[in-house]
Amino acid sequence: MIVPGLASVTFRHLSSEEVVDLAAQARLGMLEWGADVHVRPGEYARAERVRGLCADAGLDIGTYGSYYKAGHGDPDDLAPVLGTAAALGARRVRVWAGVLGSAQAAPADRERVAADLRRCAARAAEHGLAVTVEYHVDSLTDTLDSATRLLAQAGTGHRLVPHWQPREEPDTAECLAQVGALLPDLAHVHVFSWGADGFTERLPLAERADLWRPLLGLLARDGDRRDAVLEFVPDDSPEAFLRDAASLRSWIAETA
Repeated sequence: MIVPGLASVTFRHLSSEEVVDLAAQARLGMLEWGADVHVRPGEYARAERVRGLCADAGLDIGTYGSYYKAGHGDPDDLAPVLGTAAALGARRVRVWAGVLGSAQAAPADRERVAADLRRCAARAAEHGLAVTVEYHVDSLTDTLDSATRLLAQAGTGHRLVPHWQPREEPDTAECLAQVGALLPDLAHVHVFSWGADGFTERLPLAERADLWRPLLGLLARDGDRRDAVLEFVPDDSPEAFLRDAASLRSWIAETA
């Protein structure tokens, strides 16, 4: 089962109420809340309020998108992240796999990140949360090989799960191979369409039907729940988002 959703960071300029309203208008099933604007770590009352807004709109909460960098910074910063995710009613909390790309990281850097990921997963389990690692450049998940090695090195089983998102001008075959390698533990994917220069060139989602149709079919094959989370719409436009949400819903319907 694939549940279509929205990452709140898509609309940092909107209030939480407006984000919830847009997701409901788009007939999505879930929201991923970012920790940088809408629900900051330690804002427990706000997290509970946002949880109520989502419940009233019939929206599930998937991941709490924190910016905690495993293996770097203050380990004490994790506690308010986990407490806020629990107050929000999230299923998972996102952390980052350090601050070094795989080409720059020494074995000691990898072990430091892996050890902190083990700690994150153990602490998160106390709150009933899984941990997901941002699939991103300038971290140890910047390549498929590095990401899978890191997950194996951390060795936490289903308490630490990957997510996936495409790079700029993604190749369909390469993307399908990456997603296939991350299954069955893959928890969610970020859904968007980028041109050749990545972040600044955003395309209507429908222009990459060649990628997303087969990829969603692959995700749906085993019947497990996974979230398909819209992000990076052209011009940060609510109208573009509603159009992309319609495309995503139609493709998910094809997998049923």
